[in-house]
Amino acid sequence: MAYKITGTCISCHLCVSVCPTGAVKIDDSGNHFIDSELCTHCVGSIHTVPQCKAVCPTSHGCVKEPSDYWENWFAKYNRVIAKLTKKQDYWECWYNTYSQKIAEQLKKRQQEVVA
Repeated sequence: MAYKITGTCISCHLCVSVCPTGAVKIDDSGNHFIDSELCTHCVGSIHTVPQCKAVCPTSHGCVKEPSDYWENWFAKYNRVIAKLTKKQDYWECWYNTYSQKIAEQLKKRQQEVVA
């Protein structure tokens, strides 16, 4: 199952900088996309989750692209229902995820500077 960058992408370029294989590209019009030939889904690397998805501040800028129509339909349906039923928790979840990822990156950079 491939990953794709959706229309909710805010062009923060975080995914470009963290992709271990360089699979996240920017086309001539400034849109981000994932080269499926280079993408390994971060399998076999030190990362346990795809980094493009992990650092995305929008939480839905990088998503799995289901190959099955019905799988895609239910995935979209579940995202919409989750937004409608937990709208008040969205920003809290985003902030917690974003601050955790930024803290991890800062810690990693501090360790690189010390070493």
